[in-house]
Amino acid sequence: MSGQSWKVEGQYFESCNCEVLCPCLLTHAQARPTEGHCDVVLAFHIDKGSYGSTDLSGLNAVQAVMTPGPMAQGNGTFALYLDSRATAEQRSALEAIFGGSAGGPPAFVSLMAPKRLPTKVAEMNFSADGNVRKLSMPGIAEVTVEGVLGSGGNTVWIDNAPHPLTSRVAAAKGTSSNYSDHSLTFKNSGRNGHFAPISWSNG
Repeated sequence: MSGQSWKVEGQYFESCNCEVLCPCLLTHAQARPTEGHCDVVLAFHIDKGSYGSTDLSGLNAVQAVMTPGPMAQGNGTFALYLDSRATAEQRSALEAIFGGSAGGPPAFVSLMAPKRLPTKVAEMNFSADGNVRKLSMPGIAEVTVEGVLGSGGNTVWIDNAPHPLTSRVAAAKGTSSNYSDHSLTFKNSGRNGHFAPISWSNG
């Protein structure tokens, strides 16, 4: 199924264990994370999207990634979660895209974290309101990030960032950020975050 053309438009945010601001953002993921390793949850909401003829609009996906050192050095562990509201066909499409086999920006995860944990289907709620982004996966993750405010009380945005998912990201902080599943436990409240609109394809 990974040979299909696909495109998605929507929102993403992340919450990691680095101090604000994460050093990998400005170093093409070459710098040592502030805690020596990286624990990050990335949440995705598709406003409009398709994989071949399969409509993905309104669905979510979540990645949890741990790398033992700089992200660019790889050797990481990766867990993927798929929206429980998706049909079997939609789940296969979401796994191809967010598992990295379908190419495009999400494929970075398979390079940085080649150890794949079993994919799970989970209830997930994603919300974007002003400069606040929230993810709830009952029993697995509760994550809220809030944009860092700068001049005029507006969210600070970083342009031309060498980020694998987008070149323009908001600076944010995890106001409440906890994840625990498989053998991984991330407690990232008060730590670094980012969010941005996304518009991706494998074309």
